[in-house]
Amino acid sequence: MTNTEPVRTCPVVDYVMSPAPVPAGTLFSRMDGYQDTAKPAVRTEEANGYWIFTEQSVILDGLQQPDLWSNSVIVPTEPNPAYKWIPIMLDPPEHTKWRRLLGGYFSPGRTKSMEADQHRLAAELVAGVRERGECDFVRDIAQVFPSTIFLQIMGMPRDKLPEFMEWEHMILHQDNESDPDGSTRMAGMQKVMGYFSGLVAERRANPDPDAEDVVSAAVKWEIDGEPAADADVLNCLLLLFMAGLDTVAGQSSYALWHLATHDADRQRIVAEPERIPKAVEELLRAYPIVQTARKATRDADFHGCPIKAGDMAAFPLSAAGRDEGAYPGARGVDLDREVTRHLSFGGGPHRCLGSHLARQELAILLEEWHKQIPEYELAEPPREHGGGVWGLEDLKLRWQV
Repeated sequence: MTNTEPVRTCPVVDYVMSPAPVPAGTLFSRMDGYQDTAKPAVRTEEANGYWIFTEQSVILDGLQQPDLWSNSVIVPTEPNPAYKWIPIMLDPPEHTKWRRLLGGYFSPGRTKSMEADQHRLAAELVAGVRERGECDFVRDIAQVFPSTIFLQIMGMPRDKLPEFMEWEHMILHQDNESDPDGSTRMAGMQKVMGYFSGLVAERRANPDPDAEDVVSAAVKWEIDGEPAADADVLNCLLLLFMAGLDTVAGQSSYALWHLATHDADRQRIVAEPERIPKAVEELLRAYPIVQTARKATRDADFHGCPIKAGDMAAFPLSAAGRDEGAYPGARGVDLDREVTRHLSFGGGPHRCLGSHLARQELAILLEEWHKQIPEYELAEPPREHGGGVWGLEDLKLRWQV
């Protein structure tokens, strides 16, 4: 809630949203340091200055107040973005209408119906690298497994995955040095929108009455009883593209990085595979990769912070998940933690629509990997990129054959 706590001193820190790649774990350590500097918030001078909230309860409160913190922005350095990803950049009630359109594709029931096929796919991918004794987990497994599932849900060709991944990298894996003016990111979005424009036109020209994929359904979407505008449909498909190709890939890579560097946890996973679903929750909590943002709609005192209309604010889920005030031993992984109520899928009306699918994919991938490759280690230290969604640039592993 918005309250009337005394205004607190808010330190200025050197936070940069999209730094150049750094050794894996650096971004989490930096966020831990900002959290140690001050709660509930610090500020940065990047992009004319914005708030960075550092306390779990305050982050949750902000995410639950779309009337104060608008989702019309999700990048703190862009107060007036030239794009609109649907539905994540919509506020209620418009957001609610679009979420209803998409909900069935990611429901618990539909997710469960895909489980057997996902086990087979994961087992096949792991078998494909097992005899090599080494792999880049990011490139060979983490990007391919969830992306293949996503392409099936969307009704998109699997053989174009390498090209799709190039576009995704252009949009989500740039930093202040590689793309200082944002032109590469915008070019990537244009490529995706162009592709979807052609695909939608093809589905309209040659409809398949038995098709159950998202793109085939999108050509018939209605909002308030009227056909959805083509631009809105393409913006929605763009968002699904980015989420489907990046989030589970990033999250599973951090999970394997942790297990490759923490033998006791890895051995526990191998010895007690029934604990994998709980391990997934703990790894999600300890390594939250989404760092979202909002824009203030009005002046307010927000947990002692004097917010002005138009203020930008980061709500980093990495800070929420690693808050010692919310979770004992929050910056370590405890596979015996019985209840892990985390915000790694967000909170409030924009909580991740694909959370059921993501949980299932993560659990299946950990299970199938450790069935075939129970012992492994880092072949070289990985690096990670920042931005709105953190991830590993690579994860080179090796094992005995």
